[in-house]
Amino acid sequence: MSRSRLRLLLLAAALALAAGSSHSFEFHEATLDAIHSGFKNGSLTSTALVRFYLGQISRLNPLLRAVIEVNPDALRQAARADAERRSSGDRQIVGLHGVPVLLKDNIATRDQLNTTAGSLALLGSVVRRDAGVVARLRRAGAVVIGKANLDEWANFRSAIGTGGWSARGGQGKNPYVLSSPPCGSSTGPAIAAAANMVAVTLGTETDGSILCPSSLNSVVGIKPTVGLTSRAGVIPISPRQDTVGPICRTVADAVHVLDAIVGYDELDAVATRVASEYIPEGGYTQFLKIDGLKGKRIGVPNGLFDFEDGTVRQMVYQQHLNTLKRNGAVVIENLDIADLDVIQNATVSGELAVLAAEFKIALNAYLSDLSFSPVRSLAEIIAFNNAHPDEEMLKQFGQLIFLVSENTTGIGSIEKAATQQLDDLTANGVEKVMKEHRLDAIVAPDSSSATVLAIAGLPGIAVPAGYDEQGAPFGVTFGGLKGYEPRLIEIAYAFEQDTKVRNPPMFKQ
Repeated sequence: MSRSRLRLLLLAAALALAAGSSHSFEFHEATLDAIHSGFKNGSLTSTALVRFYLGQISRLNPLLRAVIEVNPDALRQAARADAERRSSGDRQIVGLHGVPVLLKDNIATRDQLNTTAGSLALLGSVVRRDAGVVARLRRAGAVVIGKANLDEWANFRSAIGTGGWSARGGQGKNPYVLSSPPCGSSTGPAIAAAANMVAVTLGTETDGSILCPSSLNSVVGIKPTVGLTSRAGVIPISPRQDTVGPICRTVADAVHVLDAIVGYDELDAVATRVASEYIPEGGYTQFLKIDGLKGKRIGVPNGLFDFEDGTVRQMVYQQHLNTLKRNGAVVIENLDIADLDVIQNATVSGELAVLAAEFKIALNAYLSDLSFSPVRSLAEIIAFNNAHPDEEMLKQFGQLIFLVSENTTGIGSIEKAATQQLDDLTANGVEKVMKEHRLDAIVAPDSSSATVLAIAGLPGIAVPAGYDEQGAPFGVTFGGLKGYEPRLIEIAYAFEQDTKVRNPPMFKQ
């Protein structure tokens, strides 16, 4: 072989190698935009993505306990998505088509996965249909990769059980600092997204269960206006306060998911019909604006940013308030939300009284609609827990909240008065402050504003804000009035793009 011929062969090999490396896909921290690009340039398939995430789950879940169950059908779904893209000439590289999604284990799926909300009592129960949000995900071509664990340290715990099947694996671990609390019942989705066990997850919130774990695991969580996403097929706590929302690593990804799951559902007709009026024509991704802070009026309520001077959190939050101003926002400080101390006390505000009554009614309705279930009522769950004290960890958790709920007798005069008090607290509190000062949002550390937003079904977006002296994450939440998702997205996205706080987890002890 001549030297010139050899050089040509070597050059061709080098070009081929360069071309191959230019199309290699970086799985860690992959965003939806990166996934779409990988599908388009041939460096990624849904099958490869599912295999990577299943590998991550297998490797990390023994430590983090984020996933309760993986879908045995996930690889088949991924292969089907790959075939659909090939046959369509890649026209289906949009939205969530072929993208793996992890669901909190209180969101029903009509497949081989269980829906238990972490309770042994519901293991083996069979739902009649996919939850409303899951039906939308499937229509979008998403791959349901599995179910996420629940953290039983949530304020109201999960909607079912006091530990049980999920808790036998132990409490979920914060992937940044393993000894730090991961917070809230949607910790499984938040931990999984943070640790690159999946890119897209869905959580649920009654009071803080999206905003808190998102804040403390350095991910983005969107708690939508109640009714913007269907709760049909979701194991319930409160029809007034329950909502389903995305938890992802970036604002853009969370907003793409939000676009996929919002809308009217006849099985949750009352709430979704009203909230559908808030959905903007053209969807929510149009509000991913780099200059989204410009001209926004953002209020800083008193009593929430109470951090000791000189601490990392105090200094970082002050920097972030300056960031908002530097990007054109009008920041109005020292605002008083009337009766904030009452709002944040669930017993005094009336929230607990209403939740207890609503829980029994909603849960019994959910259980009665199942095709099969070992239990058919809250009373039977209580009896099951008593019969299985070790599995359901009664010694550690008890089931007082279930006993209180079981003793309620519907929505009577006490519950109606409590509901009215909650409405009044909102009208005279956050609604009054926002209207008087013409605010687009209030800003608060972590999920400290969660109850303010929860009792009236108001939206919020949690975004990574920093890391404390030990390296544990903390966040910031932007909250608003019903239907304020467009302006909250503008604020959260512009804040995220300017600060770029998020780092991959370090798994410190």
